[in-house]
Amino acid sequence: MNAREEILRRIDGIVPSRPAAEVAAAYDRIDRGYLRRHHEEGVLDLFAERVADYRATVLRVSAAEVAPALAERLAARPGAYGVPPDLPPEWTSATDAPLVRDFSAASLDGLAGAVTGCAAAIAETGTIVLDHGAAQGPRALSLVPDYHLIVVLAGQVAPDVPEALGRLDPRRPLTFVSGPSATSDIELSRVEGVHGPRTLEVLVVHE
Repeated sequence: MNAREEILRRIDGIVPSRPAAEVAAAYDRIDRGYLRRHHEEGVLDLFAERVADYRATVLRVSAAEVAPALAERLAARPGAYGVPPDLPPEWTSATDAPLVRDFSAASLDGLAGAVTGCAAAIAETGTIVLDHGAAQGPRALSLVPDYHLIVVLAGQVAPDVPEALGRLDPRRPLTFVSGPSATSDIELSRVEGVHGPRTLEVLVVHE
């Protein structure tokens, strides 16, 4: 018996193992209603405030204003933009920018930016969550281009982390976006764009 097995044997002696079904049933009985009481008013205000705290640009628009607002943002950064094949066509109906749906390494490297939707957003932390499903494209699309514009629908914004996680499928690959990519060295010199987009802009679409 090696050291690892000995440690596990001792743990089992203190806390006897239980059948998997029993453990799953106990997990399902946990009350997850905590922190899900209020927040309904001001959720979008809080989300916009927290996203802006990360040095990201936030624009609040109606559904009818998405296309012109998106076109204006892309016109400010001329070039081709990567978009998922299933991105709602009405979002990009007003832009003249070339839209690319080829996500090869060479193609991604030449993009001016990316435009995607999201799976959920968290008001409390200003975080946007991608599960790389509908209107989001592969993970590389959210990491390689230097600019990322994300369209967030009002109904996708959860007040807090527990509620957001309850809406997500844990089996999917999740990417949590909290502002532009940034890192700091030991002297706390902030550098943006090292691990992902240097610039993040968010269109929050209210009802």
